[in-house]
Amino acid sequence: MTRVELLPAERELLLRLIELPTAGPLETGEDGPRPLLWEAQRTYADAAADLGLTVVHHEAPAPAVLDRGGVPATVREAAALMPDFLRCQPSMVLRLGPPLPPEHTVMFNAHLDTVAGWEPPRYEDGRFHGRGAIDAKGPAVALLAGLRRAVETVPGLGRDTGVLVQLVAGEEGGAMGVFGTRPLVESGYTGRLNIFCEPTRSHLVPRSTAAATALVEITGQDSIDDRPEGGHNASVLLGFLAQHLAERLPGSAEGGRVCVAGLHTGRMHNKVYGTGQLLLNLAYATTAAGRTLTEALERELPEALDAFAQRFGRQPDFARTAADAHTVTTLRWLKRGLPALDGDSPRSSWAERLLGQEAGIPYAPQDWPACTCDAIWMQGVPDAYTAVYGPGDLEANHAHAAGEFAEAHSLEEFATGITSLLKQFAQATEEPS
Repeated sequence: MTRVELLPAERELLLRLIELPTAGPLETGEDGPRPLLWEAQRTYADAAADLGLTVVHHEAPAPAVLDRGGVPATVREAAALMPDFLRCQPSMVLRLGPPLPPEHTVMFNAHLDTVAGWEPPRYEDGRFHGRGAIDAKGPAVALLAGLRRAVETVPGLGRDTGVLVQLVAGEEGGAMGVFGTRPLVESGYTGRLNIFCEPTRSHLVPRSTAAATALVEITGQDSIDDRPEGGHNASVLLGFLAQHLAERLPGSAEGGRVCVAGLHTGRMHNKVYGTGQLLLNLAYATTAAGRTLTEALERELPEALDAFAQRFGRQPDFARTAADAHTVTTLRWLKRGLPALDGDSPRSSWAERLLGQEAGIPYAPQDWPACTCDAIWMQGVPDAYTAVYGPGDLEANHAHAAGEFAEAHSLEEFATGITSLLKQFAQATEEPS
């Protein structure tokens, strides 16, 4: 297939989208600037209108989306503090042609929100620079270029074969798509084939990880350094728990990863801190593994407290901490119960043939790590095949970091893959499955 090249207007569109700051409130904080997501989505929709795509949904999510299982505590807390939290984070759906049944539809999902850290946009030496260049404004514009070529070359596209484009907020900042992608999927804006545009080195990854986040909190009594036995030493207790859990939790679930993250009590040298927090992030590749990991933590934490009491109970400076360890320690889940797009489910032979053989898009090897993204919300959707696919590499292209960039040739390779995918899907829907 002839390579799809970005047109000058598409290059200008990407630079304009990068210029618009779209980091959500979870990234910028209560007092930070609100994201210009309404403007970014309208800008994209104006460009898409030239291809025949129309806006079928452009709304802020309803407050009820937060009154559900799986919503991270940080999201609920932010919404309680900021009355405009949901209002400034709309999502949009574009459609090519009339409504068609899901079996005749391809859905693409791209998020236009970014992490914090706006950088001036520029194009230099074949690279687009700026926040969102690779994650994921660049892929969103490359998707549009691929659609442009498909509209020009694929018979029946927009008539016999439908296309949906989800432009979502709430992917970054730990929101996990609960108020962006999740309600769109549940509203039926999906297809037989569903592609989530994230950097995957232009390989198809038919899986997406999720994570649970736990907060272990000590709420004891402070003490002066001259009388350390008079208080609860949260520093020693949390340090012990961190080591115990780091040793015991990994390996609890196949494919699970345990990140023993932030530990904080205080900064002064002349006191015993009786309060503190330990954060743990438990990533998993399957929904079942997620349940196993969370159950393992709930089982191991009491055992760790018992071990601490036994080890430090006879040491005068820590005897009170040991005696009260269970009383002053609590476990709170900041998020859990999220699905994963299970990588262990068998590939649809239809999708593998269409995407890998006919469209010529390579599948990632099974040992490639999957990323966490909104594709998790397609888990369990009947008669739907989902994969993550996009240009560039999260690490190599400095996603979420200073100096983020996207190479034009990588975006064009992705656009070419999109055109090929749509061509093969349109042909396949004309034939018996």
